[in-house]
Amino acid sequence: MAEIGQKTLLDSGWLAARSTDVQLTGTQLTTTYPPTSPTSPWMEAVVPGTVLATLVENKVVGDPFYGLENETILDIADSGREYYTFWFFTKFQCKLSGAQHLDLNFRAINYSAEVYLNGHKRVLPKGMFRRHSLEVTDILNPDGSNLLAVLVHPPDHPGSIPPVGGQGGDHEIGKDVATQYVEGWDWIAPVRDRNTGIWDEVSISVTGPVKIIDPHLVSSFFDRYTRVYLHATTELENRSSWVAECSLNIQVTTELEGSVSLMEHLKTQHVSIPPRARIQYTFPQLFFYKPNLWWPNGMGKQSLYNVSITVDVKGHGESDSWGQLFGFRKIESHIDSATGGRLFKVNGQPIFIRGGNWILSDCLLRLSKERYKTDIKFHADMNLNMIRCWGGGLAERPEFYHYCDVYGLLVWQEFWITGDVDGRGVPVSNPNGPLDHDLFMLCARDTVKLLRNHPSLALWVGGNEQVPPADINTALKNDLKLHPFFESQSENITSVEGLSTAYKDPSQYLDGTRVYIQGSMWDGFANGKGGFTDGPYEIQNPEDPFKDNFYKYGFNPEVGSVGIPVAATIRATMPREGWQIPLFKKLPNGYTEEVPNPIWQYHKYLPYSKPGKVHDQIELYGTPEDLDDFCLKAQLVNYIQYRALLEGWTSRMWSKYTGVLIWKTQNPWTGLRGQFYDHLLDQTAGFFGCRCAAEPIHVQLNLATYFIEVVNTTAEELSNVAIEASVWDLEGACPYYKVFDKLSLPPKKVVSISEMKYPKSKNPKPVFFLLLKLYHVSNYSIVSRNFYWLHVSGGDYKLLEPYRNKRIPLKITSKTFIKGSSYEVEMKVLNKSKKPDPKTLTYKNNFAVRNDDSDFDMTSLKPIPDTRTDLKQPTGLFQRLYRQFSRESDGLRVAEINGSDGGVAFFLNFSVHGAKLEHEEGEDSRILPVHYSDNYFSLVPGEEMSIKISFKVPPGVSPRVTLRGWNYHHGVHTVL
Repeated sequence: MAEIGQKTLLDSGWLAARSTDVQLTGTQLTTTYPPTSPTSPWMEAVVPGTVLATLVENKVVGDPFYGLENETILDIADSGREYYTFWFFTKFQCKLSGAQHLDLNFRAINYSAEVYLNGHKRVLPKGMFRRHSLEVTDILNPDGSNLLAVLVHPPDHPGSIPPVGGQGGDHEIGKDVATQYVEGWDWIAPVRDRNTGIWDEVSISVTGPVKIIDPHLVSSFFDRYTRVYLHATTELENRSSWVAECSLNIQVTTELEGSVSLMEHLKTQHVSIPPRARIQYTFPQLFFYKPNLWWPNGMGKQSLYNVSITVDVKGHGESDSWGQLFGFRKIESHIDSATGGRLFKVNGQPIFIRGGNWILSDCLLRLSKERYKTDIKFHADMNLNMIRCWGGGLAERPEFYHYCDVYGLLVWQEFWITGDVDGRGVPVSNPNGPLDHDLFMLCARDTVKLLRNHPSLALWVGGNEQVPPADINTALKNDLKLHPFFESQSENITSVEGLSTAYKDPSQYLDGTRVYIQGSMWDGFANGKGGFTDGPYEIQNPEDPFKDNFYKYGFNPEVGSVGIPVAATIRATMPREGWQIPLFKKLPNGYTEEVPNPIWQYHKYLPYSKPGKVHDQIELYGTPEDLDDFCLKAQLVNYIQYRALLEGWTSRMWSKYTGVLIWKTQNPWTGLRGQFYDHLLDQTAGFFGCRCAAEPIHVQLNLATYFIEVVNTTAEELSNVAIEASVWDLEGACPYYKVFDKLSLPPKKVVSISEMKYPKSKNPKPVFFLLLKLYHVSNYSIVSRNFYWLHVSGGDYKLLEPYRNKRIPLKITSKTFIKGSSYEVEMKVLNKSKKPDPKTLTYKNNFAVRNDDSDFDMTSLKPIPDTRTDLKQPTGLFQRLYRQFSRESDGLRVAEINGSDGGVAFFLNFSVHGAKLEHEEGEDSRILPVHYSDNYFSLVPGEEMSIKISFKVPPGVSPRVTLRGWNYHHGVHTVL
């Protein structure tokens, strides 16, 4: 029999077929003639997912992410809507007893559907962003075996793709309440089915006579966050024909260790619900003294409490249950008078926003918890603290928000309006938004109820570069108005008694705790008035973001640049003709124009030059010879580019800026611009440039003034610290070394320390390295480390080309820990070049512990001693040039690379692969995703760095870790 409160996902065993290929009705499919196997016209279906995801999975069409294969797939504008109208079919077991009820739940479909269950028809009305819950108790089969068929229709206005046009195709998709990017943008090709399908979770859930619906949790704070109250309101529906006498329980627990939980609160209330009635019930407030607060990434821990609500009905026992992880936190924002930018506060502390723009994780909507976890952890790994869910994409799913809660990413969630599609596009688009404004508001309200309990959700925004139509904007402002306690003048509410007597309980609002901003360039964002004042979206000179005239407004919601991935990704996602690098065309004005191959152009490649403004940044290292050379040099540029963007903004923290969001952090397909990691989940070097620049306490070089600066974004003063600045030339000498000691760094400040003297000294080297370290004087533990490669003004990096031939000796020590399929590897890399200056005591790079949580529990891992003594050696030239050996020493695995040269081991990067060394051309041996504590790093003579690498291994695969670098282009392989 079914279990009360149980939700069962229907995420496997689905079949699909094009509607025009099925001659049966929905009634027949779910009674006498059900499909029994994936035989034509039926095929195995991807649910959740889209029609196109199912067609790709079954190889009915090519992979739209590969090469130019998207051009071979029929677009809905040419095929007609019927071509992408599909049947989806599955079976499920469920037998009820007594007063049990069953709901069939679709968390989202696109765009409308007819549902048939055991011959009975129900309709799922239009709208991509609304939940559907169907009570099907009376139409279940008595034997418990149930047949379900769903006929899904595409959006009503899928539009067409004009040969020449702006973003969002012909903008017709804007007439529906649906995602708008699907007609194509300057970073993605059109999605042929416009995301038609059962694209989110399908489930069945069992209740008793009374059902819990959409509880709302809110916390209020008093006496400097020492007295905290939890407010909770829920809807309750009595499905029976008699008065339901209910015991309603709310319980709050916190996890201590492993599976041990501490009960914080348990409260029981009696409620009577009339027959067939739906009521709203508000619990008495629950009091907490000094609870652990939820903080964004970089500000503290992400403390979460488990809140559960259950309802028992007299004579029937437990009727329903609901649970949610909840964080106590208060988010406020206002327009800052000093900068004009919107300034956010969390738990009373100002937070300087460094974040990224997000579209969605996959444009075939193959969404999964595992993918979301990786995506969001990547953002936390980069030290970002906000993600903006762009208005042309999705209202993101609860799993996305769950991991933002866990990893501390604030979320800016937009509704489904864009300037391009809704009034400001080329050709001029319709300013009136979707045809059905009531449907838009229904979807908006339902989305708020779906997401409002997540502590990571920081604000609602009406649209991207546009405000919604006047009536929708007014309705959103009214529905999402702040409860007075959460307005900036709320200091006059000093007690929960004052709050509850003067105003209704905040949990009775639709939201009431988060600000609503009408558009992404209004009210403290960009120029605040809706002018197109975000951007730029192109390659920059690294020094420009530090200059006064780079960006004039306080908060930039979009600034973007390049994003070519590593060569292995190009080979994995394109045929051989896509491996051709751009032509470098010299122009009369001395600049270079890059001419990409047609496949790169189709994948929206963004050049590394801007003729007339920015010289080709790849060419600064010398003209690339082939794909590997091009992509490696591109990674050098990626690192510099994104570090400079974020350091430039951070250099003016609070004096000029309150925040910045990079456009974008990733692509939902195999795009070639604006990304920190590619769609295969391999990081570019820009990922680690961002990670460096956005650390909470950071030492940096202002590239416009050449002053050393320290940024302290935390609430704590940092005292008794010092900065070590060392310059290294290409011969391994250290012509400049200086320590700035006795420093105290106030909280929430940028401190200018001193001007770097070296480049202004006599006879500076044309190319040199600068290493900055901020450390505690007491124990030499590193707080921040920042490594630059620089050239003199007007110069270039071409001297780095012969530097590739330097043979810098390295010692690599590894230790492996394993738990199931999860690996964590500690790699210590030592530059064995002789240290020219024995005074430096920071060479071991023992980093100070940051006050935040890691999700990887080293204590739960089993160390694997490696008794093998053979290191897999590459053959040919590399074997002759290097002498490698390994040995077992105190349970560690040690590899050494001998070299006769001294100097900086430059631009080292780890990767993880399947163990075999020989691969077919174009074969991708990488194990992805991998989390690195750092990568694309460099070591000065005598310096040692410890890198943690964590990943999961597919079944039957033995991993190996490879170290490559500017001086180690053939790679050093360690089999684990």
